[in-house]
Amino acid sequence: MIDVRGVHKSFGELDVLKGVDLEVRAGTVTVILGPSGSGKSTLLRSINHLEKVDRGLIRIDGELMGYRRRGNKLHELREREILRQRSQVGFVFQNFNLFGHLTVLQNVVEAPVSAQRRKRGEVEPLARELLDRVGVGDKADAYPRQLSGGQQQRVAIARALALRPKVLLFDEPTSALDPELVGEVLDVIKELARDGATMVVVTHEIGFAREIADTVVFIDGGRIVESGPPREVLDNPVHERTRAFISKVL
Repeated sequence: MIDVRGVHKSFGELDVLKGVDLEVRAGTVTVILGPSGSGKSTLLRSINHLEKVDRGLIRIDGELMGYRRRGNKLHELREREILRQRSQVGFVFQNFNLFGHLTVLQNVVEAPVSAQRRKRGEVEPLARELLDRVGVGDKADAYPRQLSGGQQQRVAIARALALRPKVLLFDEPTSALDPELVGEVLDVIKELARDGATMVVVTHEIGFAREIADTVVFIDGGRIVESGPPREVLDNPVHERTRAFISKVL
């Protein structure tokens, strides 16, 4: 479903991604771990072309993201085409990114209507079902400022699901939450995993990773150091750098 090949990304003189290869099979959950500044979020943002890579290729479901190949050259797609591609990828940010002037229901409905040109009358019932599914159906007419952080993040998840995406990306979805609110968001993500969604999750929650991940990837210094099933990477890592990181996090 997701194929990342030889991806490099720099910001000025800072090399953030240094030749990353990653494959995520359809219907599986990949959890990415690593220290701050290791390139986790940049990799996630590159998958749906929120960041343009300097070298390398990314495909989702076989489709080249952000570019079209003509002969031996790649040409960046027009913004409209890039938006179409992004609408197939649900992205849940650290800080919710809800529209403060829209109600909860309007936040969920907006992207499918504006980005996918779906009819509002078709999307609204689906949006209400999704809000019920993530446990905030009674907040449909509230505004984001009236919700707790955990509730806002669950709305953000419903908004991502409303796009009917092929892939869901989570960028440290609990990092902005008070500790007592973390569990309610993780429970929603666990439920999505049980339903067979294809997901890539950047997180520091080791226990959560052990519970839901099919594959755990440890990234450091812009490179993938180690990857494999949770029982290998988390419980019996091969690389000293992985062992040192996990021991500190735990």
